[in-house]
Amino acid sequence: MEDPLDIAALAEPIDRLQANISSVIFGKTEAIRLVVVGLLARGHLLIEDIPGVGKTTLAQALARSINVSFKCIQFTPDLLPADITGISVYDQDTKSFTFKPGPVFASIVLADEINRTTPRTQSALLEAMNSGTVTVDSSTHTLPIPFMVIATQNPLEFIGTYPLPESQLDRFLLRIELEYPTREEEKNILESRRLHDPMSSLKPVLSADRTYRLIEAVRSVMVEDSVVDYLTRIVERTRNHPKVVLGASPRASLGLYRAAQALAVTERRNFVLPDDIKALAAPVLAHRMLLEEQMRSRATAHLVTDIINEILDRVPVPR
Repeated sequence: MEDPLDIAALAEPIDRLQANISSVIFGKTEAIRLVVVGLLARGHLLIEDIPGVGKTTLAQALARSINVSFKCIQFTPDLLPADITGISVYDQDTKSFTFKPGPVFASIVLADEINRTTPRTQSALLEAMNSGTVTVDSSTHTLPIPFMVIATQNPLEFIGTYPLPESQLDRFLLRIELEYPTREEEKNILESRRLHDPMSSLKPVLSADRTYRLIEAVRSVMVEDSVVDYLTRIVERTRNHPKVVLGASPRASLGLYRAAQALAVTERRNFVLPDDIKALAAPVLAHRMLLEEQMRSRATAHLVTDIINEILDRVPVPR
């Protein structure tokens, strides 16, 4: 394995990965970079936006760009926890129970429209997302490495949906929005799909082993004490803000730390800058913050982002 601090060697496969995803997702450079950051930081992603803007396509493009196992779970109201984790089946020949793994036993799991299933079924992912294991009938099973959950949901539709609880939102490292494409981007989308679907010809550019080594190398990126102090001051402000009832957790601090390391590598640096923390503060922290009761009915991601930007303006940047 190359020196973890050999940025040129690390950046080359990351650049290939981003370029491969960009070949089917047009004009979403920042969203693609955040997806790659989530992968390198060994985190889970929540892609939240209106239907039809490419949430599922983005998740599938990442999965197809890496030579790892991929499963898509369509979340519906009648989905059961066992439909995700698997079940133990009695074998008449051996007179014993045999575990049949569910679709969560894949390196990349797409939880499509996660808020359309019941809280009981949503919670089936908690252990998997937190510790990379699944416990069924008192037996614990280890999930593949790397393991990543990419969940999608429509934030504007509430009929027949079950909002994710704070404990589950806290398991997602990043929340990503795609938004509408520009007119030029939409023309490119139409032209690229005139004769065939470009997703059908997308090939892997990274192996599972290579991906794992990149993830391990990112952990060696340097973070100076002054930058760590800057990060913790920002998180602390989310807990003391007058409009915030529930601020970011220590898990959020750790997630922001690791995401900043990953972002530094995508920028061809072996050290984290305060700008990396600022760039990732909203994607990492916004979905973990709960606003005061009278603001919840009109609380949106943009309102929380405004609060985070206010915090960033007030916390001194280290020199």
